[in-house]
Amino acid sequence: MAQAALLIGLFIAGLGTLGIAAPEVFVRAVRFFQTPPTIYLAAVIRVAVGIVLILAAAASRAPRVLRVLGFLIVIGGVLTPFVGIRGAEVIIGWWSAGGHAFVRVWAGVALAIGVFIAYAVVQKHRAA
Repeated sequence: MAQAALLIGLFIAGLGTLGIAAPEVFVRAVRFFQTPPTIYLAAVIRVAVGIVLILAAAASRAPRVLRVLGFLIVIGGVLTPFVGIRGAEVIIGWWSAGGHAFVRVWAGVALAIGVFIAYAVVQKHRAA
């Protein structure tokens, strides 16, 4: 499970890096996942990511934080179909209104979360 969580952390960090480097591409990618039927795929992916983080938490450097993060992501995934496209449009509109700097700040948060997940699930090297 730690390897799956590591891949998730690296993927999230990659998305954050994309958002910092090319905010318009990042917003287009987010917008793509907020349209039917991909919004349902996004919900399933969020639930799966949350479950992986919850399961990887016990063996991590930050089990409580990963569990909480995992539960929040699962809840977000479950709520995604109910919030729906209108909720997503509001959030994307909010990002777009804030301009590239605002998108970059949120992408920076994603980068930090991804790096934290990767750090938390990689085992420490023991001194010989």
